[in-house]
Amino acid sequence: MGTRILIAEDEPFIVESLSFLLKREGYDVEAVDTGSRALAVLQASAPDLLLLDIMLPETNGFDVLRRVRASEALAGLPVMVLTAKGQEADRKRMQELGADDFVTKPFSNRDLIERVAVLLREAAKPPG
Repeated sequence: MGTRILIAEDEPFIVESLSFLLKREGYDVEAVDTGSRALAVLQASAPDLLLLDIMLPETNGFDVLRRVRASEALAGLPVMVLTAKGQEADRKRMQELGADDFVTKPFSNRDLIERVAVLLREAAKPPG
């Protein structure tokens, strides 16, 4: 089984684009369209990386990240937050909650892939 990435995003076009890009790079990709579904998948089987939209239905990205960081099993999960331009206050709040990186929509395909690779490399390093 390869490196698993969970996409939590409710805009179908963005999910399709992210899935295509990440699968092309060899990642196993799963996508959910609500924060509640993201939490259910995370609790059932943690991925190697979470791509998390802030504005999700049911349970928003802030609450998802808060619960991820509060979970002993998920606390170290790399989380890349997807933000829309002009959401500086949201970005700051997500950073305070423990987000590892941010990608602004619309995103550069190359930039996204490079940043995913960096986060996964960092997560694979032994602590210390």
